[in-house]
Amino acid sequence: MGIKEMLNWARVPSILLLGMVYVTYVLIGGVIFWKLEGDLGEKDINRLLLNKKKLLTRYTCLNQEGLERVAEVVQAASKVGLSLKGNQTADGFWKFTSSAVFAATVVTTIGYGNMSPSSTAGQIFCVFFALFGIPLNLVVLNRVGKYILAIERNVSDFLEGKTKRRKCTRFFVHLVSYLCGAVLFFVMPMIVFQLQEGWTFSQAIYYCFITLSTIGFGDFVADSNPDKVYPDWYSVLMASWIFFGLAWLALLINHSIDILERLNTHCRMRWGGQKPEEESGSAEGENPDTQVEEEDENKKPPIIQ
Repeated sequence: MGIKEMLNWARVPSILLLGMVYVTYVLIGGVIFWKLEGDLGEKDINRLLLNKKKLLTRYTCLNQEGLERVAEVVQAASKVGLSLKGNQTADGFWKFTSSAVFAATVVTTIGYGNMSPSSTAGQIFCVFFALFGIPLNLVVLNRVGKYILAIERNVSDFLEGKTKRRKCTRFFVHLVSYLCGAVLFFVMPMIVFQLQEGWTFSQAIYYCFITLSTIGFGDFVADSNPDKVYPDWYSVLMASWIFFGLAWLALLINHSIDILERLNTHCRMRWGGQKPEEESGSAEGENPDTQVEEEDENKKPPIIQ
């Protein structure tokens, strides 16, 4: 490879433009979050200080030191999944079902943060478990995603043979698959979480996306309320939903990335003065798993002129 190929200055403006768009997007998001949550955070702090003052006024035997001790007990109980309401006891977070869900959140890198190993042996095991589990999870999700793509492609080929309309058939199959995935991994879990956790529909859909996108803030976590008794099938359903939902959402995100890459290629071809042959070769190599149309074209025999 020569120096001219290595220093392809035609790509530099597009990279800078993409970086500027990324930084601008993040900064705009920060400003919006600041405006939406900043005033609310100040109100929460003022309300918390007022409640603290009322608590110390009502319980005169409780001073500042005693209040801090009570807060430590409440925080420790919350960390291990125990409830201080009433005299009943609970198993805490580390039951078999919740431990299995925790293992799933480790290998999928969701990491809610509501529970974590506290023993030295548990922390060391978590490191090695994640070290081998995360690559295994990526491989399995990749295979499941390719299997879903293969099913979608077979259905599309079958319908294309019946209708003889390639673009309309592809669009229809993609639309149906996305809608079915949205119902299966967002709408139905939203109803289940609303019934089992007592969340609103907006909180449930928020939790679904935060979980399946592996953001995992931990402000809403299913199957973790110590004041509730969950059915045995709930944890199994959650683990299955997380696994297959991750595969579907990863496929959807890959399609979105493919659309953005094609849009970037189109912009560089239009404003950068590059030839279509150069851009098509580079664009096809960036995200091969999502190039469904190109793979189908390669599978078809060439036309003899």
